[in-house]
Formats: sequence, structure tokens, C-alpha cells
Amino acid sequence: MPTPYAGDLTPREAWDLLATDPRALLVDVRTDGEWRTIGVPDTADLVGDDADERTAFVQWTDAFGRPNPAFLNDLAAVGLTADEPRPVVFLCRSGVRSVAAATTATAAGLGPAYNVISGFEGDVGPDGQRGHWGWRAEGLPWREA
Repeated sequence: MPTPYAGDLTPREAWDLLATDPRALLVDVRTDGEWRTIGVPDTADLVGDDADERTAFVQWTDAFGRPNPAFLNDLAAVGLTADEPRPVVFLCRSGVRSVAAATTATAAGLGPAYNVISGFEGDVGPDGQRGHWGWRAEGLPWREA
């Protein structure tokens, strides 16, 4: 069954898209608390003058799980508009909220919009901990916020 957005990317595929398409934007949709305590993707190594501007931070929900009513306005504020299509890669903690974000962005005419499967640190593993899958586990650049 087709997805209601452009598709799912592994973290490595997401990085490759960001590295090869200077218009592509990574949007981390986790909460402010997650950014501060877990870390954030670091796109500073990407080629181009605007490498520091290749990642945006737009919460999908707040820390209590309440939807961000300004989500689409926040995306517009970071340069995503239907008038100027550009690839957008959504990332969350495990790849669930980013599906909803990619679906919403696509419905609003943004994108193509992609979801990063396994997110920043993946689902809880057999040991009860996260971090076995996702952006960090694949060794992609990240930093403390």
C-alpha cells in the first residue's frame, strides 16, 4: 500500500539525500526537551554555504503529546512553502511522529516529504533501552544541543 507521503528513508539514505541535494531540508520534529537531552542531527559537514541551515527544529507535539497547532506555520517560517517545492526529510525519535509530519506536509502541498525510519535513536530494544537503531546508531553526525 502506498504511503501518503514521498516515502521512507533509512537514516543513511536521508543523509545521502541531504548531501546530494542542497535544497533538501532535514526537519527534526521531536520536542525541545528531546533536542536538549538526547542530542540533534548535525548537518554542518554538508557541502555548501548554507550547511548550518540544512536542519530545522519544529515540534510536532509538545512534551505532553499535545499537537502543535502552528506546525504548518512553523514549517513556512523555516522556508518550506508549496510555491517552492523542495525535498523535506522528517525525523523524530523512532520514526512515528515523523510519519504524521510527512503526511501533513504532503497534504499541505509541501515536499516531496520523507520519513526517516527508526528516527534519531529507534524503538526500545530487547534490553529496554533505545539507541540500537536510527541516526545515531548508524554513526551519522550529531551533537549535543
